[in-house]
Amino acid sequence: MSPADVDERADGDPLETARANAVLKAGAVPGELVLGVDTLVALDGEIFGKPEDAAAARATLARLAGRTHQVHSGVALRRDGALRVAVATTEVSFAAATGAELDAYVATGEWRGRAGGYAIQGRGALLVEGIRGDYFNVVGLPVAALRALWPQLAQDAVRAPVGH
Repeated sequence: MSPADVDERADGDPLETARANAVLKAGAVPGELVLGVDTLVALDGEIFGKPEDAAAARATLARLAGRTHQVHSGVALRRDGALRVAVATTEVSFAAATGAELDAYVATGEWRGRAGGYAIQGRGALLVEGIRGDYFNVVGLPVAALRALWPQLAQDAVRAPVGH
């Protein structure tokens, strides 16, 4: 597996941005089977990428606290010369949080490299009041969307050699 070295879009319509970035990533990596995925967080149409520092993470989390935001993931699958693309959206509702709670979460460093500055599969789960949609999309790989693009995925995965 090789990460794509691309300049991702960071503005525009969140759904289209996630889709375009996934296609860009899939196009940047050679191979017969390539998966490009881009996950971003949006609130009121504004995209929240990966915070650059702790202050940016704190500001992002403060904006999301007590509100419902969307997590959009674009998935681009290039297989046997054909490109298939999907976008998954999950709504995530954050609980209201105190400044001390946000400071404590930011201090964990878990926000680094995470769209929206949190990891739902880690301590960030404590910020979440509920979700509507695919949990795995919030984690970063919308499995249901990938399966829709590649219906034989489960059978192909079972046949793949272990450790490869």
